[in-house]
Amino acid sequence: MSVSRIPARVSTRAALAAGIALSSVVLLSGTAFAHVSVQPQGEAAKGGYATVNIKVPNERDNASTVKLEVNFPLDHPLASVMPQPVPGWKAEVTKSKLDKPLELHGKKINEAVSKVTWTADGSGIAPGFFQTFPLSLGQLPEDVDQLVLKSIQTYSNKEVVRWIEEQKEGAEEPQNPAPVLKLSAASDDHHGGGATAPSATATASAGEKAGHDGKAGDHEEKTAAASSSSSSSDTTARILGVIGILVGVAGVAFGVLAGRRRSA
Repeated sequence: MSVSRIPARVSTRAALAAGIALSSVVLLSGTAFAHVSVQPQGEAAKGGYATVNIKVPNERDNASTVKLEVNFPLDHPLASVMPQPVPGWKAEVTKSKLDKPLELHGKKINEAVSKVTWTADGSGIAPGFFQTFPLSLGQLPEDVDQLVLKSIQTYSNKEVVRWIEEQKEGAEEPQNPAPVLKLSAASDDHHGGGATAPSATATASAGEKAGHDGKAGDHEEKTAAASSSSSSSDTTARILGVIGILVGVAGVAFGVLAGRRRSA
C-alpha cells in the first residue's frame, strides 16, 4: 500500500511545482513587457538627433487602445519633434511657450513641443497586439542623462492608464512607470550626427526634408534591423529560459521518484 502511494504524492507535488514555476515565468514576463516604453533606433546621443519608437502594448482583453498622449519635458525642451505617419492613426503635435528661449543654430526658439497625441481612426490596438509610434527628436539636451516621457493610454471602454510614475533610485519599479529615454555620451560629430538636423520649426522646407531623409534613411534602416534582431534574440532567450525551468523541475521530480522507488 505504502509503495503505491508514495509515487502518487511525489507526482502531484512535482506537477504542482512545475505549474507554479511556469505561472511565475509567464506572470513575470507579462509584467515586464506590458508597459508603454520608448526605444531608440540606434543611438540617442546628447546634443544629437535620434529616431525613437514609442511602444504601446494593449493590456486589456475586452477593449482596444484608441488614444495615446506622450508628454515632453519643457525644462529640457526639444526644438524638433516630428511624428512619422502611422496607418490608422492621426497625430497631433502640441507646442508650448518656453519661459526661457532655446538657442539652436544661432536662432532663438520661443516655443517647443510639449505633447504628441495619437488618436485611432479605426479600431485601434486590439487585445493581444502592440503598436509602435516613431518619432524624430532633436536636438537632444546635453545636460541630462535621460528624458522622462510621461504618457497617457486610453481604451475604447473609456479606461485611462497614466504611465507617469518616475523610478526612484533603489526602489522597486512603480506600477505605472513613465517611459524613459536614456541618453548616451555625446559623440564628436553629434551636432551633425548621421542626419541633417531637422529645422527648428515643425514645418520644415521640402529641401530640408529631402536632405534629412536622404542622409538618415540608410542609417535608420540599419538601426531598425539591428533593433529587430536584438528583439528576436531576447525572445528566443526567454523561451529557452522557460524551457530550462520546466526541464529542471521535471528533473528534480524524476530524481525524487527514482530515489523513492529504490528505497521501496
